[in-house]
Amino acid sequence: MTEASAARLPVVVLISGGGSNLGALIAEQSRWPYRIAAVISNQPAARGLERALAAGIPAEILDHRDYPDRAAYDLALAAAIDRHAPGLVVLAGFMRILTPAFVARYPGRLLNIHPSLLPKFPGLHTHRRALEAGEREHGASVHFVTAELDGGPAIMQARVPVVPGDSPETLAARVLVQEHRLYPPVLGWFAQGRLRLGEDARVQLDGVRLAGPLDLNELPAVLGM
Repeated sequence: MTEASAARLPVVVLISGGGSNLGALIAEQSRWPYRIAAVISNQPAARGLERALAAGIPAEILDHRDYPDRAAYDLALAAAIDRHAPGLVVLAGFMRILTPAFVARYPGRLLNIHPSLLPKFPGLHTHRRALEAGEREHGASVHFVTAELDGGPAIMQARVPVVPGDSPETLAARVLVQEHRLYPPVLGWFAQGRLRLGEDARVQLDGVRLAGPLDLNELPAVLGM
């Protein structure tokens, strides 16, 4: 490890699948002061593990089926994470509901990206649900993780229009493009010390409490975009 990389904030990324958001984070880590120290997957066949190894990032499989219950798995997962001493833990398509004890272990140091404009459509099948609800716009959110499923305060969102003839698949593809733009700067701000979760459970950027999530497409250049 070089002196420059050692100065970057170490991040552990948790995945369950293809890892396209992981790929975006890897591609942008030279621009921002974070480094991905390790990738951990609960799914042995997750293609995101190959992305990590191709980038020279340690990749580990921790199969949840090897543990008797959620609490036991989360305890083992925390031990695997802590071996890398991360300053931040990032969920990038990690399809597990985390126990409150796990979340409490990393207060203000857990981020997730979710494919909806939270608080709308927490949980699964967000694109289908958005279409069924007749939404005119959809998108993705990066938020701090709390014990409530997809309920932590949103930091930034990206919006896309819902167009006539959209299917869950076409809408998901359009949202995913924005997810790849959305996640790296949020990690970057955290690594720069600009972003934090306040004691009042509200998002702070540059010491100012946000009234609501930022909009990716409305950010001024001063925010480093």
